[in-house]
Amino acid sequence: MDSIFNSTATNPRGIPSAPFVERVEDFVKDPNDFELCFNKFQERLSKYKFMQEAKLATLKQLQSKIPDIKNTLSMCRLLEQRKEDEEYFETNYQLNETLFSRAEVDTSEDVKVGLWLGADVMLEYPIQEAIELLQQKLADAKDNLNLAQEDLEFLRENITTMEVNCARLYNWDVEKKRELKQAQQGTENLKI
Repeated sequence: MDSIFNSTATNPRGIPSAPFVERVEDFVKDPNDFELCFNKFQERLSKYKFMQEAKLATLKQLQSKIPDIKNTLSMCRLLEQRKEDEEYFETNYQLNETLFSRAEVDTSEDVKVGLWLGADVMLEYPIQEAIELLQQKLADAKDNLNLAQEDLEFLRENITTMEVNCARLYNWDVEKKRELKQAQQGTENLKI
């Protein structure tokens, strides 16, 4: 029974493929093993659903992170462009989602920018290093977004396969119980 879940087929990130049970009779030899078998399928299905939720959270996080990186990158490019002009300029900047402020930026000297790296850590970078770092972060975020979308599609397919397997197992069990009940009724009719 465990051999059906020991398949080595996985996606590139190691998520195992769901088996498809074409003939339940080949898989469940003894009707008494049905509960154990059905529980294993339900367990695998719940694991796929858990992975799907985790991937959806990752996808949502990346979808909000990419625009932030793009905005920061465009601001760094503007600072680099203004550095070449060696001038002051006024700009509006966002303090939070609803609050903006005005600032005068001096680009006549070496321009450095502070980038939030996460976990309340900010580092100061020369403008060119900041641009290179942000370009790499943007490329990585886009790659991770594509991988998360691929994994989600893979998980959706496997969830569907496992739901079909569970339905097939359940229907098989109902049919076996009906056959057993009819056989018992037939035996009782013969005794009378």
